[in-house]
Amino acid sequence: MILHLCSRGELEAARRDGARRPPSLAEVGFVHCSDPGTVHLPASRLFAGRADVVVLVVDPARLDVPVRWEPGVGPGGGEDPRGPWFPHVYGPLPLDAVVAVHDLVPEPDGTFRPPPGVASPPAPG
Repeated sequence: MILHLCSRGELEAARRDGARRPPSLAEVGFVHCSDPGTVHLPASRLFAGRADVVVLVVDPARLDVPVRWEPGVGPGGGEDPRGPWFPHVYGPLPLDAVVAVHDLVPEPDGTFRPPPGVASPPAPG
């Protein structure tokens, strides 16, 4: 599974449209996503302290557009191949590919941790 962050308002707009089309799709050609081990990084950088953030859990097998794992942005603003790599969805993110939605609640300092059930795969059985 891959994860996409957005506000509740953005999710509602995507539900009306049937797909999530964030500005990044027009700007850089893809939808930014994360994995369970890295979702807190963009969440804390882009949504610090916000209480309206949700995590969309996306099944990549339900996408009909390419998903490419690429380096994230480093401290200098450019790609950092030494840092974490992130999945990028090269097309609109259809809501049919979203298998779960979780609220993302900020810590007291405004940063985020992955919500329970997203941070690690469920235990067998």
